[in-house]
Amino acid sequence: MLVVEIDDPADPRLDDYRDLRGGGAAARRRDVVVVEGVLAIRALLDSGREVRSVLLSPARAAALAASGDLATGLDGRPAPVPVYVAARPVLAAVAGFDVHRGALAAATRWPLPAAAELLGGLAGLGGLAGRLGATRVLVGEGLNDLENLGALFRNAAAFGADAVLLCPRCADPLARRPVRVSLGHVLRLPFARLEPWPDALDLVHGAGLEVVALTPSPDAAPIGAADLASVARLALLVGAEGPGLSAGALARADRRVRIPMAPGVDSLNVATAAAVALFAASPGVG
Repeated sequence: MLVVEIDDPADPRLDDYRDLRGGGAAARRRDVVVVEGVLAIRALLDSGREVRSVLLSPARAAALAASGDLATGLDGRPAPVPVYVAARPVLAAVAGFDVHRGALAAATRWPLPAAAELLGGLAGLGGLAGRLGATRVLVGEGLNDLENLGALFRNAAAFGADAVLLCPRCADPLARRPVRVSLGHVLRLPFARLEPWPDALDLVHGAGLEVVALTPSPDAAPIGAADLASVARLALLVGAEGPGLSAGALARADRRVRIPMAPGVDSLNVATAAAVALFAASPGVG
């Protein structure tokens, strides 16, 4: 690995990492994906995506050098990308916040597949459900909280989903915070946009998936009685906390299920609800 020390926050080699906080200039760029944290960076390197550079604090660089990771590119293979090392004050001046994890990487953003293309290739995806003879897709509507979105992808990966489909109003899964919170699973789990919404849910039906909506509505069937694990091709439809699923999305669901909760609890965090539903829908449960 080419390791280069940088002590000037204005160095143009750090432009991919500039002003990441909130709606800063780099955060609005559509050609770069910024990855934070060693685990997520390893996921990036394993993904085969085009990595532009890695940026480390001296302490993080020393730790990775001691473990041998810098010599092997963090993933066991030689890495032809530069590794920039800069003191934490320099990192903070560039990024606009204290990068306390001390590890960033930048990759060239890749085009998303069309939803129809992704649905058509589900049989070839490698999720846990697929290995057990089933297909599981998570469909999100109106998910705008970046950390919830990252947790949703992490849970989808943990419970064997094959893909994630998002309505046009959902936030960008490749923004820095969702990538970080997902521990890099956003980089691995296939996803696409479903549009126009909600009409594009017809594509999900057309791919032979049963669309099951998660809703706290009392007239929905309890999830324990829904026998989701027996459904061979299943799409779980989830909405944002507060507004929940729109009437149009609910109208296109084949059925509705709810997660029973103690009295006085309105709903679960959307990522948590998706995890519960995906676990209940796993063919391997029990």
